[in-house]
Amino acid sequence: MKVVIAPDSFKGSLTAKQAGEAIERGLKKVLADGSFMVVPMADGGEGTLQCLLDATQGRKLQAIVKDPLGRDIVADYGILGDGQTCMIELAAASGLYLLEPQERNPAITTTYGFGQLIKAGLDQGCRHFLLGLGGSATNDGGAGMLQALGYALLGEAGQPIGWGGGQLHKLREIRREECDPRLAECRFIIACDVTNPLIGAKGASFVFGPQKGADRTMCERLDQNLTHFADVIQRTTGVAIHHLPGAGAAGGIAGALLALLDGKLQSGIDLVIQATGLERLLPGSDLVITGEGQVDGQTAQGKTPLGVAKLAQRYKIPTIVLAGSVGQGIDSLYQHGVQAVVSIVNRPMTLEVAMADAAALVESAAEQVMRIYTGGRSVSQLGKTDQRYQ
Repeated sequence: MKVVIAPDSFKGSLTAKQAGEAIERGLKKVLADGSFMVVPMADGGEGTLQCLLDATQGRKLQAIVKDPLGRDIVADYGILGDGQTCMIELAAASGLYLLEPQERNPAITTTYGFGQLIKAGLDQGCRHFLLGLGGSATNDGGAGMLQALGYALLGEAGQPIGWGGGQLHKLREIRREECDPRLAECRFIIACDVTNPLIGAKGASFVFGPQKGADRTMCERLDQNLTHFADVIQRTTGVAIHHLPGAGAAGGIAGALLALLDGKLQSGIDLVIQATGLERLLPGSDLVITGEGQVDGQTAQGKTPLGVAKLAQRYKIPTIVLAGSVGQGIDSLYQHGVQAVVSIVNRPMTLEVAMADAAALVESAAEQVMRIYTGGRSVSQLGKTDQRYQ
């Protein structure tokens, strides 16, 4: 048998690579001579950097950048195995997890550090960038990122505006004369699975602002500021990002990437599938096993198991999903190539115990799945043999 193992991380316990290796150990207990290929997966959010580095034998690097409140921190980024592609997670420099709950304030948080990570990639010679936008603490429309890259965001009397979404109403013009000239040579692919526009009731401020610390009044002000920011961008570039699907991702930074850096939006899981070369491994495979920590109705909205299963379905290969927790609403997955969703939890246990024992639980679940699968194949084959003698 040939089995492709393509899980996401089990967040808080196993990286995607570690999960894949645990699955492989379980399968080998049943099929010692099987052919198993581990391809770590992610969907563009947290863990995508590590996933792609593991899958392509890339290298992790670090840079000193500004956090959302302007404090110096050390942030990770990476260069994939081709030596030319830089992967950056927005959250590494501008993430919500970097702030204490009482520090959350999208009126003052900035994406400046994210821009610094892009510059670090430029300094490494990279001109192809993969950008994961999940988990931001910001609502500045990418203004801080632009400032870090040399764009002049000027207010009255030609003075630079300050950091944060609360400052955008002061903007009068964007000047590009001093921006990093290497940007003209670059290609930016944006991992983005949201379709929210930049402004309005379904825009960045109203939908995502509250989780970043904004109350209703602040959300209204931030939305007005992003509207003004988009007006200035349109005057500068001719590109209207106000209602562009996806422009509202990560506090509106996607809009700035689209209009000023010619970025291209791509589904997170599709981006990872392409970068890892997963599709090349599928022809001739008998089974695909994927999984992640939580599988529920949201999984069908573009999460890793769905993306992997849909790809495998094109090649008529069944997919089995292993999950740390199985929630409501998984039935829709069965329409997209998923044959079964199997919980790794094999006895009553606390979440803490399950996370601590995740590797062993994943290994055991994979073993049981393979015993059932091979047993079913044997019965099926026996039935065919019996029919020949009837």
